[in-house]
Amino acid sequence: MSKTETEITTWLASQKQAMIEALRQMVDTDGGSYDKAGVDAVGAQIARFLEGQGIPVQTLPQSRFGDCLRATVDAEGGAAMGNQRKNIVLMGHRDTVFPKGEPQRRPFTIQGDRAYGPGVADMKAGLVMNMFVLAAFKKFGGAPGPLVGLFTGDEEIGSPEGRPVIEAEARGARVVFNSEPGRPDNGVVTGRKGGVFMVFDIEGKAAHSGGNFEQGISAIGELAHKITAIHALTDLQRGITLNVGLVSGGQSVNTVAPYAQGQIDLRYVEPADRDEVMGRINEIIAKSFIPGTRASLTIRGEFLPLTQDDASARVFAAYRAAAKETGFDPAGNFSGGCADSGFTAAMGAPTLCAVGPVGGKAHSPEEYLELDSIVPRAQALARAILRLDAAGL
Repeated sequence: MSKTETEITTWLASQKQAMIEALRQMVDTDGGSYDKAGVDAVGAQIARFLEGQGIPVQTLPQSRFGDCLRATVDAEGGAAMGNQRKNIVLMGHRDTVFPKGEPQRRPFTIQGDRAYGPGVADMKAGLVMNMFVLAAFKKFGGAPGPLVGLFTGDEEIGSPEGRPVIEAEARGARVVFNSEPGRPDNGVVTGRKGGVFMVFDIEGKAAHSGGNFEQGISAIGELAHKITAIHALTDLQRGITLNVGLVSGGQSVNTVAPYAQGQIDLRYVEPADRDEVMGRINEIIAKSFIPGTRASLTIRGEFLPLTQDDASARVFAAYRAAAKETGFDPAGNFSGGCADSGFTAAMGAPTLCAVGPVGGKAHSPEEYLELDSIVPRAQALARAILRLDAAGL
């Protein structure tokens, strides 16, 4: 173990309480995806810490959702040419799925070896970890290339504004570590499904359901036919699932429904499956099962799948070796959930996801973080960064 590695890992071990206090402040700050002020307040906490460590932070303003922050730690030895000097990106999102006021109703608490609170694992603990890893390299040096900390603000709704920023960063990335929560088995994520989130609106014709029923055209009736057809596209063997999870419509119980709406969640594994299934969905939307109805489809958000190529496999191998030296052996898991790591992988950047501290039950009141995982996961990430040259990355 090199002197620098010893200094970095020893310092990270000494910072556990400081990490917990930074996490407490972050969890107790509102940060739902649609609460731009709250997400930006969390960003201000991150910026204050990093700037206090001498790390410059650039704010990339966003109009509707949280601004993106880009922190940089320069490598030692100047700007050499070649892959070795491309950016090493530590990534994470600041927004949560919870409504405004949730931190006041359910603040950060510690029970035994676990911490609880909105976003404690998904993924504010990963943000804190990234902050302290960046600070460690700033303090002791040793990074084999420029480090970039990218903190975005709208991942939970598909990164409508953050995606272009993420993709631009990925184009120049040597490797990307996304600090989503580590799995309960101490693993990381090497593959994820892609997802498309859509809404379809149906127009019918209103009529009194008793007095002139035959003059009506039921949008809800059409909705039922379309739901059945959309759900029939599910192919579990191929990892393709379709779920119409929200529906609404109608005017009154005694009126033939003049309008209806359904919201679709599509998940898939292989990139080629996306266009195939979307084509079939569009056919269903265009078809009128009940004559006289009309429908339209709108994509509201989308994630690309995280697929593992040879370079990403080497990143996982390097991380796993680093983790073993730290004291745990992470499995490479596949997740049906989506994340920003799919965007970086699609841009050709070798990517590893869920390297953050270990937690579970995300998006629920029972969400938890294993406090004893904070330091080992930070040390493993630092060690993996130090070993990129040896891994041929």
